Amino acid sequence: MRIRRLLPLVCLLHLIPVIIAQDAPSNLVVAHFMVGNTYPYTVDDWTQDFQLAASKGIDAFALNIGRDPWEPDRIADAFKAMAMIMAQPNSPLLPTPSFRLFLSFDMSSLPCGSPSDADTIRSLIRAYAVHPAYLLFQGRPVLSTFGGEYCNFGTGSLDAGWASVIRNGVLNGVGGPMGGKEVVFLPAFFIDPGVVGGLAADGAFSWNSAWPMGNYPIDAQDTDAMYLGNLTGKIYMAGVSPWFFTHYGPSTYNKNWIYRSEDHLLSRRFQALITNRARIPIAQIITWNDYGESHYIGPVKGAQPGSQAWVDGFDHQGWLDMIQHYIYAFKYGVYPTIEKDRLFIWGRLFPASADAPSDPIGRPDHHDWAMDRFEILLHLTAPADLSISCGPSNTGGSFPAGISKLSLDVSQNAMTAIDSCQVTTLLMRNGQTVINYVPAGMQWKRQVEGGKGYNFNAFVGASPA
Repeated sequence: MRIRRLLPLVCLLHLIPVIIAQDAPSNLVVAHFMVGNTYPYTVDDWTQDFQLAASKGIDAFALNIGRDPWEPDRIADAFKAMAMIMAQPNSPLLPTPSFRLFLSFDMSSLPCGSPSDADTIRSLIRAYAVHPAYLLFQGRPVLSTFGGEYCNFGTGSLDAGWASVIRNGVLNGVGGPMGGKEVVFLPAFFIDPGVVGGLAADGAFSWNSAWPMGNYPIDAQDTDAMYLGNLTGKIYMAGVSPWFFTHYGPSTYNKNWIYRSEDHLLSRRFQALITNRARIPIAQIITWNDYGESHYIGPVKGAQPGSQAWVDGFDHQGWLDMIQHYIYAFKYGVYPTIEKDRLFIWGRLFPASADAPSDPIGRPDHHDWAMDRFEILLHLTAPADLSISCGPSNTGGSFPAGISKLSLDVSQNAMTAIDSCQVTTLLMRNGQTVINYVPAGMQWKRQVEGGKGYNFNAFVGASPA
């Protein structure tokens, strides 16, 4: 792995204010959607999520389906909602008329050891890949997975097993324009990229490309290059994510760790994908609603997977607004004009060293990778001056029009006598206040409150749109 020099703390991106109208993008941005968190969903809930995602430029949801017996009913509701929307000419419910859905089989949940397991998955493909709302790429239905590298469906090998699922005329006899076509299979197998390139799949989805896999920033690893170098012209779908923290004990999912999520992970990852967009046709946002791993960008709704302790009160929709700019640039190859001054800020509310003695699970693995700071991203229509503070910690400066990034280091706060501080921001231009934003709830505290557990989730704020 090649290690690159870290970027300076303040990274300025000068953008050309150009918007080019196009009928269809050359690249796609999709979002991973956990069907397992939708038990109480109605058709209206699906419609609301489709509308919100489409309004930000997202092209499709990858519907992660597992083994819960009620999940096929929620999948049916999702496609019913799309059918209702598509039945209305020029529907105002969907700002992006081409918004679509596709199936992503969660092989950490679904069984895959027998031919009957293959039949179960094939039946879902046959039921939905022919639907008008199903995502097509290069004229064929898209299928993906989370995992599945250990599956053989009773055939004795990985390649033959998945061929029994997605080949052998899986769409023969279904009728309609998709009848008899092959699917585009882009699995997220957690194996060497060199092995993936030799499989019968049409390409690959690199789930772990979304985060640094060690104590370094995202652009110090070459995951994309490894995949592109081994796929030999096949389709590559890359991951992009804002954060990672999960906190389950042995009695539930038994996973308790973080990935390094500072260093402006989300924006830097998107910038790398935009730079390489000619070779990366699809970017998948991880995720819309995986609350258990803290990387959700949609509203907190549905049924949480026992993650309330670190999710309740931590809305992440500011990230959704922030990435709309990058989504457009990845899809069309140009950055859109910034039409309104905005400020986005996020970070943890406690020091990484803070103790939570009543938490039976303990500190997450890699907690020492976390940095005690708030990340700030500016959208400016013209040059302006920013000041930001939390107790004795402060930073700021003069910034040009476009996108600028900086960080507020609060590591020294834990060494002072203060117990807490409120984050405040002030943006000035020509002596006039442009933004005076005090994010409600963004209260840094030196100690974890009594009775509460470790929470390395990000608190996200965004000045009004």
